[in-house]
Amino acid sequence: MGTHLWNRKHLLGMADLSREEIHAILEAAASLREVNRRDIKKVPTLRGKTVINLFYENSTRTRTSFELAGKRMSADVINMSVASSSVKKGETLYDTLATLQAMNPDLVVIRHPESGAQEFLARHLDASLVNAGDGRHEHPTQALLDLLTIHDNLPLLEQEDFSSLIVAVCGDSLHSRVARSIALGLKTLGAEVRFVGPPGLLPFRAEEAFGVRVFHRLEQGLEGAHVVMALRLQLERMSVGFIPSVREYFAFWGLTKARLAVAAPNAIVMHPGPINRGVEIASEVADDRERSVILDQVANGLAVRMAVMYRLCGVGGGR
Repeated sequence: MGTHLWNRKHLLGMADLSREEIHAILEAAASLREVNRRDIKKVPTLRGKTVINLFYENSTRTRTSFELAGKRMSADVINMSVASSSVKKGETLYDTLATLQAMNPDLVVIRHPESGAQEFLARHLDASLVNAGDGRHEHPTQALLDLLTIHDNLPLLEQEDFSSLIVAVCGDSLHSRVARSIALGLKTLGAEVRFVGPPGLLPFRAEEAFGVRVFHRLEQGLEGAHVVMALRLQLERMSVGFIPSVREYFAFWGLTKARLAVAAPNAIVMHPGPINRGVEIASEVADDRERSVILDQVANGLAVRMAVMYRLCGVGGGR
């Protein structure tokens, strides 16, 4: 499927991927979208393969998307509920690893609250592994579906050339693994990336760490941007003092139609979800049919995760 090569056993982060490897996933995802438009939405591509979804953190979109992706490709999908599993009884990650190994899966999808947990498992697990989010570190499949959505919706992108693109990532990038992954992916593809937000919600020395430009005023960061991505304010990851109040945050940093006026004329608006309306984004922007591509992101998430499974299970080349 496609012309780009894929030579990896695991997908742990965007930092690891080359331009060729990113396009290998996007190319496969664009082809597999056709499956999701059929009356019978199933192909035998992964028949006989076993996929385990192991989520240590709550997730609706990501977990459901991976489960549906596996089933549509005819894999045997097992969802391990951590809330009712032996992990809650004190089982260590190492013991969980041994349990997974004994089941002999082909692919393990894992979300974990600690950064680096997936890398530990990947070193010792025979199966392929997909990072579905680790702490504040990375969320590579979210970045890949965002890249596919950007490519679909911007006529200025010619084939695989992202070099003319300006992307403003707005809000709480300090606590966001999505911000890190999309910045790394976009920089690999040659785009200009901006982190826009109050100083207390931006990563330390973001310019050096991610190669981004940093803006502390929303209007300045949005000026001329082709893509505006609003990030959820992750209050559950914050201690006291990051923001005065949610109301004041929206007053200064909420994405509204008036503030979007300085962006490029055909700029698109994105959000990784879940959306906090009236906090990081106004409803009039989130529901704007001309600019908002948030539902496109959800639809592309399924195709991208199907493509990742296709590549990692050895069907798409590389292993």
